[in-house]
Amino acid sequence: MKKDKQPGIPFTGYQKFVVAMLALLQFTIVLDFMVLSPLGDILMKSLDITPSQFGLVVSSYAFSAGISGILAAGFADKYDRKKLLLFFYTGFIAGTFFCAMANSYWMLLLARTVTGLFGGVIGAVSMAIITDLFDIRQRGRVIGIVQMGLAVSQVLGIPVGLYFANLWGWHSSFLMIVFLSILIGVALLIRLKPVSDHLAVQTDKSPVLHLLHTLGNKEYQVGYLATAFLSIGGFMLMPFGSAYVINNLGLTQEDLPLIFMLSGLASIITMPIIGRLADRVDRYKLFLAGSLLALVMILIYTTLPKVPLWQVVVVNMIMFVGIMSRMIPAISLTTGLPGLRDRGAFMSVNGSLQQMAGGFAAVSAGLIVSQPGKGAPLLHYNRLGWVVCTVIVICAWLVYRVDRLVKARVVIANTEASEVSS
Repeated sequence: MKKDKQPGIPFTGYQKFVVAMLALLQFTIVLDFMVLSPLGDILMKSLDITPSQFGLVVSSYAFSAGISGILAAGFADKYDRKKLLLFFYTGFIAGTFFCAMANSYWMLLLARTVTGLFGGVIGAVSMAIITDLFDIRQRGRVIGIVQMGLAVSQVLGIPVGLYFANLWGWHSSFLMIVFLSILIGVALLIRLKPVSDHLAVQTDKSPVLHLLHTLGNKEYQVGYLATAFLSIGGFMLMPFGSAYVINNLGLTQEDLPLIFMLSGLASIITMPIIGRLADRVDRYKLFLAGSLLALVMILIYTTLPKVPLWQVVVVNMIMFVGIMSRMIPAISLTTGLPGLRDRGAFMSVNGSLQQMAGGFAAVSAGLIVSQPGKGAPLLHYNRLGWVVCTVIVICAWLVYRVDRLVKARVVIANTEASEVSS
């Protein structure tokens, strides 16, 4: 069998700085979203929130992020990407501060909505910067490092956030994110160069026409669907993860930091490896391998009886490795779809659908899972596992179509390059 191997392209010093900054930025964005899951049991009890209401708190960020991404898509290729990144990151910091100040369900819901309006666009702008500054043969490694924000948030951010929550209350977890985000924002302001090459190739004069052009592209639509199902399969289990571990598996709030930390540590070790593989082997085959591992581990995890802590940790570690092994090659493939002139718009729309799909996943999970009373075991969590597995299978077919489109583009580009050289 012929393997799709390509030589790696080394990073320049400035590229290394960009990767590090985008990884730290992604860490704060992911942590802001992820910290709600381990705080879920505390929030539901302290603010008297039901599972369905908590699902709305989680999804409010996602839906507002999706809406803002769609609205920003028409303008995403009209400005220097550095300026856009700093504008939305500043709004994200303000929204997170409002989350820290919330003292009721409705205030928290509003604060999460504001945070999502700004935070939802940041990932799209970051991906556009990555696509502009890095060759496609570098993007697997870049995305592997940047996506480590998820794993690092579990190893460092979530345990520290839980420690702060147990010591000073859940509000302090958000204040920690605000402080770190301010430091990262200042570093980006000082060191990041303008990213504006795309401005020279713009053809759509109106932002509305630019958005419609991007939405109407049939090839892009396949990428949008693949990203949406990737997000649903990746996030549907997360909102009620802590409540499931505590109320169904019989562990305690004090056990959560260790579970999240070790699961994240496993991801930190494997994600750079997956990133390097994504630049050297067939990305779709790598995606399929991660999907198969995720399918098996999700079915095991959602049907666990009460078992010792170490068994829960092992299952979580392997499950997260499977989930993240899907994300990196799939995202790397999707970056090969858009052209230079509409990358920002594509990434904005794609990021919006990712956020809204995550919100849909949280709401759906809240409708599937129920809890008779405070401290009672969650019901129907095993059904949730089967739903996630079905989504993963559908996603595999969609990512296959993306893979075919990207490979066809590479063949055309190589043919045109050969004709020019001859």
